[in-house]
Amino acid sequence: MKRVFLLAVIGVVFALNISVPANAGYFADRKAAKEQIQYQKNCKKEISEVFSKQDEFAKKYDMEGLRNLYAPDFVDNDGYNKDVYFSLVSDTWETYPDITYTTKIKNIQLNGDYATVETEEFAVATSDDFDRHIVGELNSTSTCIYHLQKLGSEWKITAENVTEEFSTLKYGDARYLNITLDTPKMIGANKNYTATLKVDAPKNSVVVAALNQERIVNPAKKPEENFMKLRDDNTLARIFTSNTDNVNEYTVASIGITGLNTTNDGQIKVYMNGLAFVMSRINVIPINNFARVDKKDNKDQADEQ
Repeated sequence: MKRVFLLAVIGVVFALNISVPANAGYFADRKAAKEQIQYQKNCKKEISEVFSKQDEFAKKYDMEGLRNLYAPDFVDNDGYNKDVYFSLVSDTWETYPDITYTTKIKNIQLNGDYATVETEEFAVATSDDFDRHIVGELNSTSTCIYHLQKLGSEWKITAENVTEEFSTLKYGDARYLNITLDTPKMIGANKNYTATLKVDAPKNSVVVAALNQERIVNPAKKPEENFMKLRDDNTLARIFTSNTDNVNEYTVASIGITGLNTTNDGQIKVYMNGLAFVMSRINVIPINNFARVDKKDNKDQADEQ
């Protein structure tokens, strides 16, 4: 009986010895997976802190702190390098000294030492530059995709792609109006598109507006504005052709709202009671002159049909 017991113990030990390497590999894999998950959590936390600092530095108008979050070779989808980009930030802070920013992270994707971050961003400010007697309100919303790289122990922003952007600057009574500007968000170069402006104007008012196309270049080149009265349905539409200069562009609407008053002697008095500027981004896809279709492939496809 003892011999049988001893053989049984040896058999169990032998079985354990056989299975130990398999279990060790299993637990090692589990440990490596947990470590990888924890590493990704830490990276996402570090990346989130980058954008928290971005908002913090922007609210403090800390240019040096903000620049430090960006890599030296940073570039955005308008072709602006780091120096040009931050010169525009400086101009914005000078024009709107009370501007505040809010960033909402929608998604973070990791690929080793690289990351892609999708955000929604909001900016709010006031302006009295146009007329010292009325206050303007700036509201801007955008959807952005940032690309980051871990350089040493820090994550740096290496590129920015603004996929959508819509801004309004409203003065006087225009602050209370619903204004929409419908344009494509992305279009190929040298393609026709329609921009449609709609203003929910109050009764007894006349609305005039100008619709223009502006390339996103620095310095900006502002076109001449030709104001027209809106149609009876309070809309104005224009057809544009996207540029072939390999740059993105804005559709910009300038809107003036006039009121009508009748004086005691029966005369009609016209006065300006509102002004607005609306801007919508259009990302232009350049023409790829190296993309060709093989005529033989087209013939083969036609034969198959």
